[in-house]
Amino acid sequence: MGSFIIRRVFYAVIMLIVVSFVSFIIISLPSGDFMDQKIAELEARGDRSATMRVEEYRTRYGLDKPILTQYWLWISNFVQGDFGISFEFERPVRELIGQRLTLSIILSLTTLTFTWAIAIPLGVYSAVNQYSLGDQVITTMAFVGLGIPGFLLALLILYVAVVVLKQDVVGLFSQQYQDAPWSLGKVIDLFKHLWVPALIGAVTGTAGTIRIMRGNLLDTFGQAFIEAARARGLKHRTVIWRHAVRMAITPLIVILGTEAFPGILAGNLLVESVLGLPTIGPLYIQALISQDMFMAGTVLVLIVFLLLIGNLVTDLVLAWMDPRVRLD
Repeated sequence: MGSFIIRRVFYAVIMLIVVSFVSFIIISLPSGDFMDQKIAELEARGDRSATMRVEEYRTRYGLDKPILTQYWLWISNFVQGDFGISFEFERPVRELIGQRLTLSIILSLTTLTFTWAIAIPLGVYSAVNQYSLGDQVITTMAFVGLGIPGFLLALLILYVAVVVLKQDVVGLFSQQYQDAPWSLGKVIDLFKHLWVPALIGAVTGTAGTIRIMRGNLLDTFGQAFIEAARARGLKHRTVIWRHAVRMAITPLIVILGTEAFPGILAGNLLVESVLGLPTIGPLYIQALISQDMFMAGTVLVLIVFLLLIGNLVTDLVLAWMDPRVRLD
């Protein structure tokens, strides 16, 4: 086990270096840079000294140096916890990400909780009662959920919440709480707005999870150890939940590691943009559009880091749940 973890950590470090380098190069590939957009913006305002001012910015941020030198300066500071300065906001990237990280984690965990709490019981019921009326209804709902794009569902729920229910659900806070310090009132206001993005994520996520759980459980029912458990006279519920579900849920644990961990930062980018959520996703999209290299590169590296951590945690959990898995 120890040698396995050491190998995985070593491979993770190599992967992060490669990803950081490739992403930094790709982000800088389009002609020009953020400062060219800055020049056009300042000149549109009638600032005749725009070029001179932007050259000062370019020197300050090191954009006048070769791309490999820029990467080395950024990555050498990155490992020390300094992620650089955001060109667009003229603030440290670490500070901007830190402000939105808590909300991204809350949204991700809430969506995941809704998804698993709904999908696993429905998937188990659908498999146990195969081809029944309930199974047909759940299967139809799952296919509809899979077919609806997340951003379209976001627009529909926004319409219902705003027009029908008369609720202000855009963003995660009401206007009076956006810049206010944390308090009980702000937490209550957060949960008043949180249900919309969580519901959207749960609908799309639940549909796929139900299908996976149902299919895996049906395959598990035909295995020898299930027949042996029934032959020993175990109760039907015990056979289902203690033996069958425990084996059938392993693919969902893999999905949890590969999607839930990086989803803390990436989330559902289109939905978060439509709803105007103050999370990291929209910040990342804007950084890519404006060629804010330090911001975009930092978020991408952190997403890959969480993906690698999720894979490692998944392997360890699978080894604990399934005796057939041997990591060494």
